[in-house]
Amino acid sequence: MKIKDIRALSVNELNDKVYALKEELFHLRRKQAVGQLENGSQITRVRKDIARVYTVLRERELGIK
Repeated sequence: MKIKDIRALSVNELNDKVYALKEELFHLRRKQAVGQLENGSQITRVRKDIARVYTVLRERELGIK
């Protein structure tokens, strides 16, 4: 997910996005524990997307950009 796309979302949409990404991360971790996950880089991608969303939320909280 691109940062430009994240910045275009509203605060409520960002909160919903965080919830969806955390749910996806949970399912990926469960698949990894069972041994069904083929591509482990998916977990890294989702974690970075969560961090990007939190960064944009914090920027808006502080009034940056």
